[in-house]
Amino acid sequence: MNPQDISPKPSIVSSQNSCLSVFILILTWLWIVALVFGVNLAHLAISSISLFIPGWNYVLLQIGMGVFLALPLLPLALLWRMPSYRATFQTWLLASVFVIILAPVHLLPASAALKQAIFRTLLASAFTLLVILLPRYASNKSKIVNVKSQLGNTSWLIAILVTIIFVYPWLAWGALGSPLDTILQVIFGFALGLAVTFTAQHYLGPVFFQNTTISKGQYTFGGFSIGTTVLIMSAGTAFPYGGMQLLLMICLPTLGWAFLALNKVSQTHADAQSVKTQWLSQTLLLGFAAAAPLAFIDPDELILISSANTGDILQWALSSTGLSALIGLAASLLISIFIYTKWFSNKFPQKTTPLLSALTIITIILGGWIYINLGQPGFYGEGIFVILKNQTDTSEAEDIPSYTARRHYVYETLTEHANRTQNDLQTVFDNLGIDYTAYYLVNGLQVQGGPILRIWLEGRPEVDRVIDNPWLRPLTSPLPTSSGFAQAPTSPTWNLNSIKAIRVWDELGVTGAGIVIGQSDSGIDGEHPELYVSYRGVNSGHDYNWFDPWNGTTKPTDLDGHGTHSLGIIVGQRVGVAPGASWYGCVNLARNLGNPSLYLDCMQFMLAPFPIGGDPLKDGDPSLGAHISNNSWGCPQIEGCDSGALLPAVRALRDAGVFVVASAGNDGPNCESLSVPIPIYEEAYAVGSIDQFGQLSSFSSLGPVTVDGSGRTKPDLTAPGEEVLSAMPNNSYDYLSGTSFAGPHVAGVVALMWSANPILIGDMDRTEEILAHTAQPYTGNIPACEGASSNPSTAVGYGIVDAYAAVKMALEAR
Repeated sequence: MNPQDISPKPSIVSSQNSCLSVFILILTWLWIVALVFGVNLAHLAISSISLFIPGWNYVLLQIGMGVFLALPLLPLALLWRMPSYRATFQTWLLASVFVIILAPVHLLPASAALKQAIFRTLLASAFTLLVILLPRYASNKSKIVNVKSQLGNTSWLIAILVTIIFVYPWLAWGALGSPLDTILQVIFGFALGLAVTFTAQHYLGPVFFQNTTISKGQYTFGGFSIGTTVLIMSAGTAFPYGGMQLLLMICLPTLGWAFLALNKVSQTHADAQSVKTQWLSQTLLLGFAAAAPLAFIDPDELILISSANTGDILQWALSSTGLSALIGLAASLLISIFIYTKWFSNKFPQKTTPLLSALTIITIILGGWIYINLGQPGFYGEGIFVILKNQTDTSEAEDIPSYTARRHYVYETLTEHANRTQNDLQTVFDNLGIDYTAYYLVNGLQVQGGPILRIWLEGRPEVDRVIDNPWLRPLTSPLPTSSGFAQAPTSPTWNLNSIKAIRVWDELGVTGAGIVIGQSDSGIDGEHPELYVSYRGVNSGHDYNWFDPWNGTTKPTDLDGHGTHSLGIIVGQRVGVAPGASWYGCVNLARNLGNPSLYLDCMQFMLAPFPIGGDPLKDGDPSLGAHISNNSWGCPQIEGCDSGALLPAVRALRDAGVFVVASAGNDGPNCESLSVPIPIYEEAYAVGSIDQFGQLSSFSSLGPVTVDGSGRTKPDLTAPGEEVLSAMPNNSYDYLSGTSFAGPHVAGVVALMWSANPILIGDMDRTEEILAHTAQPYTGNIPACEGASSNPSTAVGYGIVDAYAAVKMALEAR
């Protein structure tokens, strides 16, 4: 067909094939919607189940999405005769190419957000250049000329007016990242807007944009075509965990008719001479609209495991997305009404441009008021942790006979070393006004700074490496307190019977008295009847007994419930393994994404607690530290940790005689999935999960540990971790599953052992030998992993913890 034959016709389709055409169009559209939403929901679900899926898997997933989008579109784009339909299919096919081109972004590590933003922008820009260079099958090329000044203001004012109102929800409910992160995300927003604009202009332009007599039916169809193009390209933006694509896919397509209306406005006032530069106002419209969610929501925070709780970021992100989508639809509808009524005549600019200018100024001022008064002004999210080369060896502490003296030796050695070796860096930071926090359990500093400071620090001779230390952006309102839905137990729970803890109480008379448990988690409901009586601060107060580096609370508090539940398994009066032990606590995961400095805050508090508002390096008292530290958490790469980030801290705690229990993680059933600190360390006691039938839980992470090249056999032991009943905030109870609830069983058993025979306190080797020797043999299904059938096993360690046998053997120790 001659290119000149594709000029617009008076109606969308020819009457001869209208029913078939509409049917094929709808079927194709449903295929597109089902595919892009299905793939991205699967992406979100997969990344939430495990953060350790190799990036190339997501590359293949996105390329597959692009290919399956293109399969039905290619023949339709080549063979369909009607201009408007063929142009639509061609545009959607071109958008599918965008999906494929951006797929390599997934090859970059999920933690490399800035590199991803740059790479994403470069690929989007390369795609736009490719579209510009493609041959253009357009009619009436002579009409594409420079725009006169009459284009002037109207379409630009409408674009600004619509986008400012469109971003109101993000101004109110979101929070910006670091300045650099914000700039890069805004740049990519405009790169996406530019890519969509030129994609739409390339094939849809001759049909919809250059026609001054476009009918209402064509206008409706054109907006639909553009909206679907936006949907496809938003689905291919290649953010690491899938959540951001979904937000863009929901809100941006609603601007399709507003996008087309900008052409109609310009044609009305400039005799169709605006086509050549109309892309500027259209890019402005989509660029600002895309930049809002990109800048005000951290894509890394949209992982379901960290954001799906009531009141957390996912709720606010979805609320903002839904409201922006409604604003987009309303704006498209209003502009459309104006276009096809007498309001929009050739005299419109002279009559209403001043009014539009005034409205635009008002919306900008209102947006500023919303951001300052309802939003979270400022920049958040950028931080680094500097690890120095000179780490102190405190292994000599194991030879100190006095347990208290041993702890003091470790604390004093570490703090003195940190003060001395960090002095030069601290002086530089003080002189430059850079915020920092010094640490001693790992000799390092948490620093507020960006890439330039990072590059400078990495070149310093005393610096070993610099890792990320991300901070979650603030929420617009406090999280609500979680509550459980189960009844309080009226008889011993299955898990306590399974590990024979009840026999220890009844037959041996041991409940954990005299042992102090240190709990680092989401917090603790200190008023819960399961936990209140065993809180060490009941009589002495909260100094040295409570530390909340997240929110600065001054007494035990827990909004999430995870910490209350896991601690209840250790010391709960009816649900705990060692109800006679006492506890104190620290908050390292008030929301479910932490960072190295927050984990170290609490680990230091486990060694040497300090009064509220005290200085950990000066005011710590090792004599009040924990005997046993329970850690139902892991620090993956998304939180900044590399494999060795917290190793000096765990070694120092062990040297000081603190038994460090760490849940193995919930990334099974894949082999080698036990891959994040701290359970990967030899010095930490890693615990996997079994169910009430003695079967290994499918989610329980498996060894061997390969992330650090050690090939170490982990976990060390297993314990009940599925459907475990324990305490929840607001005096409630619930059944929860995860290795987070297996680890506390072992912490409780060690408390029983050390209470039964204090000679074992601080004796890590003999304690571990007893746990291994007395473990119940595992007789369930064994995964097909290296070393899974050995003893110890890379699936279940030495077997299932047996409290009764372990305490009996502990009593015999001399």
